[in-house]
Amino acid sequence: MNDQIRNISDTEWEIPQGFVPGMRVPGTFFLSRRLAEGLEEGALTQLANVATLPGILRCSLGMPDIHWGYGFPIGGVAAFDEEEGVISPGGVGFDINCGVRMITTPLTVTDIPDMKGLIEDLFATVPTGVGSKSPVRLSQNDLSNVLTDGAANAVELGYGMEGDVRRCEENGAMPGAELEFVSKKARARGIPQCGTLGSGNHFLEVQAIDEIPDPATAKTFGVAEGQICVMIHCGSRGLGHQVCTDHLKVLEEAVKKYGIDLPDRQLACAPLHSPEGEAYFGAMAASANYAWANRQIITHLVRELFVKRFGIAYEEMPLVYDVAHNVAKWEEHETADAAAGRRRVCVHRKGATRAFGPGRSEIVQEFRDAGQPVIIPGSMGTSSYLLAGTTTAMERTFGSTCHGAGRVQSRSSAKRSLTGAAVAEDLAKRGIIVRAPNAAAIAEEAPDVYKPSSEVVQVVHDAGISRIVARFRPLGVIKG
Repeated sequence: MNDQIRNISDTEWEIPQGFVPGMRVPGTFFLSRRLAEGLEEGALTQLANVATLPGILRCSLGMPDIHWGYGFPIGGVAAFDEEEGVISPGGVGFDINCGVRMITTPLTVTDIPDMKGLIEDLFATVPTGVGSKSPVRLSQNDLSNVLTDGAANAVELGYGMEGDVRRCEENGAMPGAELEFVSKKARARGIPQCGTLGSGNHFLEVQAIDEIPDPATAKTFGVAEGQICVMIHCGSRGLGHQVCTDHLKVLEEAVKKYGIDLPDRQLACAPLHSPEGEAYFGAMAASANYAWANRQIITHLVRELFVKRFGIAYEEMPLVYDVAHNVAKWEEHETADAAAGRRRVCVHRKGATRAFGPGRSEIVQEFRDAGQPVIIPGSMGTSSYLLAGTTTAMERTFGSTCHGAGRVQSRSSAKRSLTGAAVAEDLAKRGIIVRAPNAAAIAEEAPDVYKPSSEVVQVVHDAGISRIVARFRPLGVIKG
């Protein structure tokens, strides 16, 4: 660890102002000592660079899954003042509203004697891979409705249940979507892909709950030991990527226009209420809504398959929750000026999860006393977790926590050192079936290229920024 970094506690570290020139606030990150040994110097510098941005409040934050990304580190969180702050695509990422959701089923492991057959059926049902196309055919008008209304529009078209929408962060649709700032090229990429998993780290996983550390909250969230669940992880596909690409060009020019001094051009940004900043926000919100509709349609495809294969009712597979990982949103938080009370700030979460604590009105009524459900995927061979948001998260991290295990090895490096066949064989020996469009897709997402999910989750639990409710064992997975 760099000797300028201050160790605050067993789980918390500080990057002092001055680590890089122009820091307006310090940086804070959450890691165990073991995970800190593997922290990339580049991610540390990126976290410090974020602290130089105009209007940043309190500190630049890193979650325990922190690793190098575009502009902001992945696992990065920053909140910005409404009047003096900026918005940056580097703080959101190219896969806008990449996120994760989970549905439960009434099944247990013994109800699925042919897991390989189920995974093959899921692979045949949910389009995966680069450029995959959806069985859902959207018109231009349909796409406009998706970009405006998100998950609710998918449900209105018949892809889900009414109760799904209120169990999504933001009720499955961000306000402020401005379709005029979504290019024709982005729309063309989005029309055939709504209802597809995509590639990279996107996945659909069948899991069994194998431990419940918090039975009371688990009951509130509707999960029980032994239960089969399905986790879906994907985002806004080519549409979101194109929106990010389009607006980065505009914001790189805006940096010069507004005289913003940046340590890294990947932090291209504009004042929140500038024409360029508002245009990006409007297009980003539309992309986020597309992502919620995308996950909703995939959920419907999965439910229909389970109904057909196991003879259970569609309504027996409720959505537990859906959270966004890559997004910038207006939220109300207390800042360093406690006397000012809550105020409106723009929170960037780049590979991080909202983790609102008990009592917040943004949480659906049935979960409000427990705190928001937080879903943390592992890697193909490691456990995933369900947690709950906390009051400490509201006080320390603008209501944020980690989003996953966090990579320790690049995709290209993984493909050089591992083969997909060997990874799949090793997983099979551990009772985990994996299916992907090609062997390379398995190699680049091997469990060994990620931090141990159990330790990442233990850090956020020990730091108090979310608390563990349930643990999930992987049984079968399809990779994008």
